[in-house]
This record gives sequence, C-alpha cells and structure tokens, in this order.
Amino acid sequence: MKKKSVSAILAATMIVTMLAGCGSAKDGAQATGSDAVKDDAGQETGTSVEAETETESEEGQVLNIYCWNEEFKSRITDHYPGYEEVDGTTGAIGDITVKWNITPSKDNAYQNNLDEALLKQADAAADEKIDIFLVEADYALKYVDTDYAMKIADLGITDADLANQYQYTKEIVTDSKGDLKGVSWQGCPGLLVYRRDIAKEVLGTDDPNEVQKAVADWETFQKTAGLMADKGYHITSSAVDTYRTFSNNVTSKWVEDGKLNIDDNIMNWVTLSKEMVDAGQTGTYELWSDDWSKGFYPDGNVFCYFGPAWFVDFSMAADTQGSIASQGGWAATEGPQSYFWGGTWICATAGTDNQSLVKDIMLKLTTDEEIMTDIVVADNDFVNNVPAMEKMAADASKASKVLGGQNPLPKYCAGVGNIVMNSSSIYDQGCNEEFQTAMNNYFDGNATLEEALELFYKGVTEKYPEISIPEQ
Repeated sequence: MKKKSVSAILAATMIVTMLAGCGSAKDGAQATGSDAVKDDAGQETGTSVEAETETESEEGQVLNIYCWNEEFKSRITDHYPGYEEVDGTTGAIGDITVKWNITPSKDNAYQNNLDEALLKQADAAADEKIDIFLVEADYALKYVDTDYAMKIADLGITDADLANQYQYTKEIVTDSKGDLKGVSWQGCPGLLVYRRDIAKEVLGTDDPNEVQKAVADWETFQKTAGLMADKGYHITSSAVDTYRTFSNNVTSKWVEDGKLNIDDNIMNWVTLSKEMVDAGQTGTYELWSDDWSKGFYPDGNVFCYFGPAWFVDFSMAADTQGSIASQGGWAATEGPQSYFWGGTWICATAGTDNQSLVKDIMLKLTTDEEIMTDIVVADNDFVNNVPAMEKMAADASKASKVLGGQNPLPKYCAGVGNIVMNSSSIYDQGCNEEFQTAMNNYFDGNATLEEALELFYKGVTEKYPEISIPEQ
C-alpha cells in the first residue's frame, strides 16, 4: 500500500521538460509536497519516505549518484578530499564505493531514467538505492516538491552553514512548504557580452562602464539596437537571446490556482522582440543553431549575446581559430536586468543509507571557501560562495582571454545579488519552451499575436492537461 501511494506522489509531479538544457515535457500534475504518505483511502499512515530515512543509523557501502554529464563527477574527482577514481563509472571514498549513473539529457533520457529509479527506491536493495541526484533549475521543483528529495535540514545542515550562498540558488530548490531540498556549488549570474570592435565603431568606446550606459534599460537597449542596425549590425543574434532576462524577472508564476498565467514581463519581451525583428535589429534563430552561432565570428555582425561565465568560457568558440573569442574580441557589462542561466543542484534522496557522506559532500563542495576557490581557479566556475567570489573579483590577475583581459567577476558579483527566483513552478520548462516556439511564428509573420497565443495554449494543454486556459 505504501509503495503504491509514494509512487503516485512522484508520478503526479514528474513532468518532462525542454532544452538543456532542455528536453520535452510529458503530462503531470502539481506536486503535493506532503510530508506524510497517505494510503489509498487518503488517510495518513504516519510515516513518510523521509521519516523512514531518519531512522537509518548505519552508513551504506555504495554511494549511488545520478547525473546527466561528467561535470559533477569531475568536481568530486578533482576537489573532494579522499576521492579515488577506479574507472569511468566507479570511485571510492574510504571504504565506500561510489557508483556513477550518467545518462545524457538529450530527449529527456536523464529524467526518464531518474524517474524510473526513484519509483523503485522504496523496494530497492541497499546497494542500489539512489543517494544523490542532480537537477537543473528549469525542472528542479518537479523533484524538490516531492518526498523523494530530503530536506537539507534533515541531513544536519543548518542555515548558518549556508549563510555565504547566494539567495537565489536557495530559492530555486525550496519546496512549496518552504523547505530547502538542494544545494549548489555554482552561481550562474549572466552578463551582456559584446563585441569590442562594434562598440568602438557605433558607440565610440568599448569601455564596459560606458557601454553599459547604452544598454542600461530596455528602452535604451532598443534605441541602441537602432544605431546598430543603421551600421549593418544586429544587436543580438535572435530574439531568444533576451528571453531569459525577461523570464527571470517575472512577479507571478506560469500557473496560478490551476490556471495558465502569462506574466506582464513575458509580454514585454513579446512587444520588444516583435518591434526589433520587424525593424531588422535581430533575428529569430533557434538557440544553439548554426545560424544563431554565426555571431561568434567576425562576419556574423552580431553586437552582443547574453550569458554567464560558462557561456563565455566554453560556448563562444574560444578554441576555434578566427573566432572573435580566440582573438579576445569580446567584453562584458551588466546589461538591462540581472538574470541567471544554468546551474546544477545536489539533492539527497530520501531513503539514502549514506546520510553522513552525502552531508559531507554537500558541505565541502558548496560551503568550504578554500575548496570553492580552488574550483574557480581550476574550472572557471562562478561558485556559490560570496566571500570567495568577492576576493576573486578584487584580484587583478583574474583576466579573461575571451574578454580581452577584462576581469568580469566584479560585474557578475554586482548583478547576482539582484536575482530573485521566488515565482518558479513545476511547469516552467515546458511553458517557456512552448511560449518561445509559438511567439517565433508571430515574430516571423506567420501568425497574428492571437494565433500565436492559441498555439501556445494548445501546446501547454497537450503537455499539462490539468491546467485550465484563461478565458479568451
């Protein structure tokens, strides 16, 4: 009886998602966030997966970690004291064997694999139970708002332990009851990354503080887009480049009281983007497409992209001869609004028999200032530790080759404190994907705004039939 009820909680919340992220979504329902497991008659049994976990006293011999790529594995391998690598999928920490279950995110394979394993968690053998699983922001609440993710407090991690983490990284993995269910070693605040040569030609300077004046808010940004167009440049490669900046600054959720809701700031993006596309100031290319990426090269004639540290260092063709990044031709400034893009959160699975080790991994990788500073130096991560990043921001030697010798960390640090992520829902990834797809039809002139909205409603209800659509 208990197994069936717990499985129903997870199945009701596991809604598949978009891009990388990011995959497609499948039907699901709002998570209950309930601490008590109920039987089929709706009566509380008096226990929960979390409650059962609290009775565990002995540490297990196998630590099973579920993730979608090698990033977290490399952080453990390179920075967790005492970790020994055995082979590509196995390691050891003292007497405990570490097993890595790595399933790529493409076509939602990672989440499908994790979903299946979590549904079997209650009856799994001790050595097969998931101890740690990772999530991304776009679908974090799908897992966080269930009993399958442990409260961080139940591991013995306190608010004081996490005092130096950026607040938005906590908001993303806080469930509907206000309980923190994950931690991250990363912060991913974004900047506006612009071409120095175009800035000099059109604005008369490539100094980040001066360029910021030309992109300080969306009205000014649009005026500057006109100046760029007059000189034959697109201010961005595509309308999608600015979407995340708007969607990170909403004040309401995609779904409120079971009804689909479009925040005013999302519609502000539609208005701005349509005007800019019609004026020839930006395109409608798909994110990561070849056409979208042409702006990484001189002939692409794109003034700016929006991205965090990982985007600048690893996604702008820095290792490709002839690219703007390989020549140190970019610079960075804050842009119109603060936002973030990406990040990975560590969740402890209810039922883990390795609570002490899971706790230690979380504390060392997400709160230990020395280790986190090492991660910045070795991996170019912007880490989730305020003192570490402020020290790095003041270090003149932290110059970025991609950014022509600029240390962008003061700009990142200036913006990260303004990020607020308290309007998230389990529907975010699917709704964001469907909305951008539908609006591209409008931007391209293939649909009216009303027709594009109808396409959006149709896409959302196919993914989430439990959501009601606002009256037209």
